[in-house]
Formats: sequence, C-alpha cells, structure tokens
Amino acid sequence: MTTDTVTDVFEAHRPVLMGVAYRMLGRVADAEDVVQDAWLRWSAGDRAEVREPRGYLVRVTTRLAIDRLRRIKSRGETYVGPWLPEPYVTDFGDTVPDAAERAVLVDSVSLAVLVVLESLSPLERAVFVLREAFGYPYADIAAVLDRGEPAVRQLAGRARKHVAERRPRYQVDPAERRDLTERFLAAATDGDLEGLLELLAPDVRLVGDSGGKSRAPLRVLESADHVGRFLLGAARKSVPALSLRFLEVNGGLAVLALSGDEPDSVFQLDVADGRIRTVYVLRNPDKLTSLAAAL
Repeated sequence: MTTDTVTDVFEAHRPVLMGVAYRMLGRVADAEDVVQDAWLRWSAGDRAEVREPRGYLVRVTTRLAIDRLRRIKSRGETYVGPWLPEPYVTDFGDTVPDAAERAVLVDSVSLAVLVVLESLSPLERAVFVLREAFGYPYADIAAVLDRGEPAVRQLAGRARKHVAERRPRYQVDPAERRDLTERFLAAATDGDLEGLLELLAPDVRLVGDSGGKSRAPLRVLESADHVGRFLLGAARKSVPALSLRFLEVNGGLAVLALSGDEPDSVFQLDVADGRIRTVYVLRNPDKLTSLAAAL
C-alpha cells in the first residue's frame, strides 16, 4: 500500500474503531488514545498478511482497549459521587440508514447502558460490545480475544444477563424526549415547581456527576419532590452569560449549558409513558472538554 492508501484505509474504519473503544472505556480521551495507538501499529506494521483490514483493526483496537481498561481498574481509584461516562457527541445521520441497526447502536452507547457496562469485566465488556453493538459472530470474537468459541459464548451469556438485569426496562422515544425536554426547560427556568412535578415520574432519579470538582449531588436523588426542588434550586443559581444548546449525546437529545463559550454542564432525560424517569447531569469539567469541538 502507498502511504495515502494506508491512511485512507484506516480513516475509513476510524468511526467503527472509535465506537468500539468508547463503548469499551466510556471515556472519549482514552478512546482517542487507543485509536491513535491502533493507527501507529497499522502504519508501522507489516500489512502483507492482512487480508481484511477492518477485522484486523477492530482486533487491535479491542485488545488495546482491554489492556487500558485493566490498567484503569487495577489502579482502584475512588471516584467522588456518582459516575457517568464522558458525554460523546453522536450524529449517525445517513451513515446508518437501517432503523434496526441504528436503534442497536443508539442503545449500546446510551448513558444508562454504559453505566451498567462499567461493572463488567474487561473481557465481558469486549464480548458484549462486539456482539450486541456490532453484531460480530462468536467465531470472529473468539479470534479477536484469542479465546475458544465456547468460552466466548459463556462470557456473552454472563454479560447479557448482567446488562438485562440492570438496564432500564423502557424504550426512549426521541419525539417524546424532545417534547419533555423543552417543557422541562420551561418549567425549570420559570421556577414552576408544580409544572415540573407534573413532568417527573413519582420514582424519578437524578444522577449527577461532578467528580467532586463542581456543584452536583454526591448521591443519587430519588422521588419527584427531591429531584424537582433540587432542580429549581440549581436553576436559581446564576451562571455567567448562560446559554443553552441542543445536541445529540450518546444517541439521544441532550442540552448543553454554556457559560460564555465554555461548557458548564450537560443534562439528558430518559422518559417513558409521558414522564421523566431519569435526569442525568454531567458537571465534571474534565468530562466536558471534548464537547468544545461540537460548538
């Protein structure tokens, strides 16, 4: 291959590699580092024996992501407050025309599912991502992980059961989420507690991620009254030069709050049956830096 061809082949597969790495790690910067490492191995390695570049690159990326995830877990770092994955701007647009395939990709990158994936072992997570998100056959996953197919099927069964037991049991309708998000914003900015409570499910949860570096609850808030009063209190706090922007984050509509030109927070709603079931609030400044490119 010429230098241009080597680059073109890799760039053609970069979205898939980034998708695998991010779902494995839940961190944009770590995923980008893994993809960059994959590029270095691809560009400097012997490609004469590579018959299927996509398969080769996915294998390299997955193994690098497993190694990085193991290092992260071995450090045993204590996170301050609830943990959420770093928000990842997604816009599948016309790149995924098949509705069923798009639904799978959206679900596998959602905040709710990524929180559950964080509790899997690195190998279980790799099998789940490759099988459930990208539809890889068990034989191909076995080759990626250098494991026997029966062992891979066992890993897949454990991971699937674990995720099924802990993921939300409702589907988020995009139009319903958009409507409730707009009404939610109006009620919060108007200080309308009664209107806000009408939008919240009785058992609504608010999960705030600040990493201890900005203001957000250090535990998950539960019940409409607690969540509603917290949100109104937060809305009353002045943010310099506040502006709001809609964008697609982790496969669904989200709202980015800006202070001037700087990201201040991101929030996203999970909804079902006309009510808000979960409010996700990301305020850890370290997890908002990647959003600058989306502005």
